[in-house]
Amino acid sequence: MKNRRLWFIGGSVLLIVAAFIAWRLTGGAEKVEYRLEKVDRGDVAVTISATGTLSAVTTVQVGSQVSGTIAKLYADYNSVVKEGQLLAQLDPTFLQASVNEQRANVDRARAQVSEADRTMKRTAELYSKSLVSQADMDAATTALESAKATLLQSQAALDRAVVNLKYATIRAPISGVVISRNVDVGQTVAASLSAPTLFTIANDLRRMQVQASVDEADIGNVKIGQGVTFRVDSYPDREFHGRVSQVRLAPVVTQNVVTYSVIIDVNNPDMTLMPGMTATVTIEVDSHEGVLRVPIQATRFTPPNAPRETFAGPAREGAPDASARPDSSVQRGRQRGGGMRPGRREGAGGTDGQLNPARRKELMQNWMNRGQVWVLDNGVPKAVPIVRGLQNTRYVEVLATDLKEGDQVIIAMIGGQAASGPQQTNPFQPQRFGGPGRRGGM
Repeated sequence: MKNRRLWFIGGSVLLIVAAFIAWRLTGGAEKVEYRLEKVDRGDVAVTISATGTLSAVTTVQVGSQVSGTIAKLYADYNSVVKEGQLLAQLDPTFLQASVNEQRANVDRARAQVSEADRTMKRTAELYSKSLVSQADMDAATTALESAKATLLQSQAALDRAVVNLKYATIRAPISGVVISRNVDVGQTVAASLSAPTLFTIANDLRRMQVQASVDEADIGNVKIGQGVTFRVDSYPDREFHGRVSQVRLAPVVTQNVVTYSVIIDVNNPDMTLMPGMTATVTIEVDSHEGVLRVPIQATRFTPPNAPRETFAGPAREGAPDASARPDSSVQRGRQRGGGMRPGRREGAGGTDGQLNPARRKELMQNWMNRGQVWVLDNGVPKAVPIVRGLQNTRYVEVLATDLKEGDQVIIAMIGGQAASGPQQTNPFQPQRFGGPGRRGGM
């Protein structure tokens, strides 16, 4: 029994030793695999996202300048009205009584003027015969002038009463659609301090606007005339289009967050959009079509134990250009046959879509535009320099590189000393130089 136990223990030890030797012979580490994606051509768009509210271009609130009771309503929600059309009628009883009262005051004032005029004529005749004193003549003149002033005052009060009576009839100031009605028949309207709102009329719902709130960090990239796409919750599968028409200078501060209002003109020929809808807006800041591009994960990937000196930038300020050293990959690439190839882009400044030499030299000398990606060379990662253009959350435009369309670049490493996905970095560590920071996009 004891011998059998010893044999069992000895066999187990031998199996463990054999497994350890096999593990050492196979490298002692998990097999390394790389996730690859192809370099392709497509569009790179830099966009800004915001939210806004739809409204009519012209919206008028119809109020009342006089107090009274709503006697009749001639318009309701969604009523199409013309300029000058009757909307509502206030009870004119008290206003008409005020007009009648002021007319009576005018008649009394006219009678007083007539009496003062007759007195003035008699006094003037007697004064010419030296039968009355100068004081009597002056008193008659003053009485006539005072009566005339009272007549003018009474006439002004009558005019005001007539205008108030006219205001009892509420008419549409513009042509449009009634989108809001705030009163009912029999409701009392008090206009003592401010004019109450009776109706809200939108001028033309076939032309609307979105008032979007853009963060202060993005407002510098918004320009008049830029194209805009947006969606509303009512039609999640439909994309609407507009154009920036105004960037308002007045800041809006909400809980120490500064935003600016951007007005976007929208055509609504089928009356699909309604006032008050919330729009998720995407403002296109810049876009390049049909350019050579690489996934942004490829520019962020660095294999473990890679040299600290990369093509993305100098190790310190003032360091010599990496392409000037004979042992650099850039120099070796140039010795092989002309160096980095420019990516095609329409309007890039050269013939046949190629970058002209001056522009290419400018980009190559700018460290902020340099970057690198990694490709597999006989199973070993190899760095390839690139000159970056536009960048969004998915792709980076490649202006110049040794890569060509269809090449595969590494975006992540599985197994070995690295985990899947982009390399983790310390957020408090200074970031290496790269392309211009961009916001979301296609």
